[in-house]
Amino acid sequence: MAGKTALIVLAHQERTSFNYAMKEAAVTVLKKEGWNVIESDLYAMQFNPVTSRDDITGNPKDPNHFKYGSETAKAWKEGRLTKDIVEEQKKIEMADLIIFQFPLYWFGTPAIMKGWFERVLCLDFAYNYKTLCSEGPFKNKKALLSFTTGSLQSMFTPSGIDGDINVILWPLQNGVLNSCGFKVLAPQISYSVAHVSQEVRVETLKSWEKRLETIWDEKPIKYLPVKDFEDFSGGFSLKKEVEESLSASKYAPTVGQNLGKPLPPDSQVKAEGSRLS
Repeated sequence: MAGKTALIVLAHQERTSFNYAMKEAAVTVLKKEGWNVIESDLYAMQFNPVTSRDDITGNPKDPNHFKYGSETAKAWKEGRLTKDIVEEQKKIEMADLIIFQFPLYWFGTPAIMKGWFERVLCLDFAYNYKTLCSEGPFKNKKALLSFTTGSLQSMFTPSGIDGDINVILWPLQNGVLNSCGFKVLAPQISYSVAHVSQEVRVETLKSWEKRLETIWDEKPIKYLPVKDFEDFSGGFSLKKEVEESLSASKYAPTVGQNLGKPLPPDSQVKAEGSRLS
């Protein structure tokens, strides 16, 4: 994909880690395929994950009652966000594809990556209530999560002790990526890498490398478009006619909008068109 740009955001402390190897594999393959690749190695950068008043320069709009969302939105419009935030936002603007590479910590990203989301994806730059989800600012970009787990794959099933991986992924893939408009590609999950053989790790890397060769051609995970929901005055609830049209389906439309039905199988781990119907 000559001319396309990929941003890889890495959250791991060690260069000897499997996460780092996954990142390096992505850099190598994407460059070979003609991509421009930029990186944000958050630990190496010593990225500050803590939101505060220090994220803006100049005087706050309301110094006596500081509201982070509105203050950073105003600062973004006026060019008053701090340099580290601006640099990451410029990378996002350049990128056609963003890969988030990290170990799953307590069912989410490491704190340093969570802080990256909170500080960099500020109001009006990454989302607002007029252009949510399918109409979000990044609707022409793609993103995916590539992560490792300490637990076995069997533990992340509907009958496993950690629960359904589709439910675990919903807050990140829908709540962060889809909310900002990204077309969300199926996650790359490397299960229990600390407890498998070297041969399995090598095969996992090879599979990742093979996938990356045609990553841009993949179909995204399906989410309900924003047009299916009422506007702000209606509380962003599903429109009645949409809910009625979905009533005959055996499965819920999504993990989040489940309408009290069984969850759609593998809806957060497989691309649209490749799941069970």
